[in-house]
Amino acid sequence: MPDEVDKHVLKKYDVGRVLGKGAYGIVWLSTKRSTGEKVALKKIFDAFQNATDAQRTYREVVFLKQLAVHENIVKMHSVFKADNDRDLYLVFELVETDLHACIRANILTELQRKYIMYQCFKAMAYVHAAFLIHRDLKPANILLTPECLVKVADFGLARTLHLENTANVLTDYIATRWYRAPEILLGSAKYSSALDMWSMGIILGEMIGAPKPVFPGTSTLNQLERICQVVGFPTKEDIESFQSPFAATMLDSLKLDEKTKQHPDGWQKKYPKATKEEVALLGALMCHNPNNRMTAAQGQTDPYCKHFHDHMDPGEEDPPKESAWINIDDNKKLKTGEYRQKLYEDCVDGYKKPE
Repeated sequence: MPDEVDKHVLKKYDVGRVLGKGAYGIVWLSTKRSTGEKVALKKIFDAFQNATDAQRTYREVVFLKQLAVHENIVKMHSVFKADNDRDLYLVFELVETDLHACIRANILTELQRKYIMYQCFKAMAYVHAAFLIHRDLKPANILLTPECLVKVADFGLARTLHLENTANVLTDYIATRWYRAPEILLGSAKYSSALDMWSMGIILGEMIGAPKPVFPGTSTLNQLERICQVVGFPTKEDIESFQSPFAATMLDSLKLDEKTKQHPDGWQKKYPKATKEEVALLGALMCHNPNNRMTAAQGQTDPYCKHFHDHMDPGEEDPPKESAWINIDDNKKLKTGEYRQKLYEDCVDGYKKPE
């Protein structure tokens, strides 16, 4: 049965109730036998079923092992291989809810929204300083403790940015449409950390307009139409910044009248109860041109988050000492078995390579 736990894992963890279960895995509330610490034990079913799944699993594990030193990134304590060589066990710090659930319940205060944004900025500033892009920021991937502490999770789509080239070739971007930046929707072959910042803007908008999504597009073109109705139609400079041969043609095909193009609704109209600080931050995060978007580092000192920034401890914003690494050429797909073996060698606790 897929929800059974291997004996060597049970020796280390007392497995309790199920916290969540889906097609790809199951998570149990568990207790580490040696310390009594409560943790989340995640079993990924058929983690190496195909090259895409294997690559995503490898990325998540490799990057989380490096980034988990930051207080706003979920900590992965251990990685264990399964006896069947197909499944994989990951042990995380226990965080029982996420921002998606809080938005759906519409329970966040303005102060909590500010605190969540500040912590997200802090986490992403750290990630971006490590020359890494998350690429799948959305409320479901932002875990929350009862004290409203943020833990960014799910780095399965994350990609590194080489020091000498801050715009890498885009290969397999499959994140949820509602959180995609315009350059991705328009077929850009390049990406930068600015696409995470657009997603941050969507997250803020969802918190303000809870429980409704910001741009619930039904297709790529409909998504672009919804964006343009609020943000405005891209300028010539914006279109050039997208670096996409399809951008102009796709934009011309949008169902937008001239009045909408010339006079978009704007954020204040979309969210009439939003504060001036919130409206300004939405505009700074969600402008068409990725080169003009606010960075995560700038977000921490924005007036919206300034209270928390002013009261942080010295050294809290220290950048990572080195860029994130991955021991493969991540611009090409390896064979499934190669990802599995690399993950075992680089990340699995106590793994010894067979003679």
